[in-house]
Amino acid sequence: MAVTIHNIPEGLSVGLVFGAAAVSGEYAAYVSALVLAFGMAIQNFPEGAAVSLPVKSDTGSRGKAFLFGTASGAVEPVAAVAGYFAAAALTSVQPWLLAFSAGAMIFVVAEDLIPGSHLAANPHLGTWSVMIGFALMMVLDVALG
Repeated sequence: MAVTIHNIPEGLSVGLVFGAAAVSGEYAAYVSALVLAFGMAIQNFPEGAAVSLPVKSDTGSRGKAFLFGTASGAVEPVAAVAGYFAAAALTSVQPWLLAFSAGAMIFVVAEDLIPGSHLAANPHLGTWSVMIGFALMMVLDVALG
């Protein structure tokens, strides 16, 4: 499943941020880590649906759809734990790892989601939605610190 491969960098990001917060011991670092984890959790709902709905359509089984949707995100907690424990040892390369993680997520969006969103009636709606969503996330990032 392509989604599972994409979830490894997400889980590592959350783990690295929580690990960095533990190393620094600052309250603001913990709050930032919680905000990141909450944002990742929110985006996992539509991602799970994107896996589950086609399985339900193809097999007609709600149980299989649920299991495949759950399995697509099951690697995230494992990667988060690995990232948490690796954070103390990897403080010098953390910015590079987080940049890789962000790049992997942007690649998935650009490679899979944007081309699939081009509808015949409104071919630019998907691209504009991504741009507005990206701008909103940057505003929230700056506003929430």
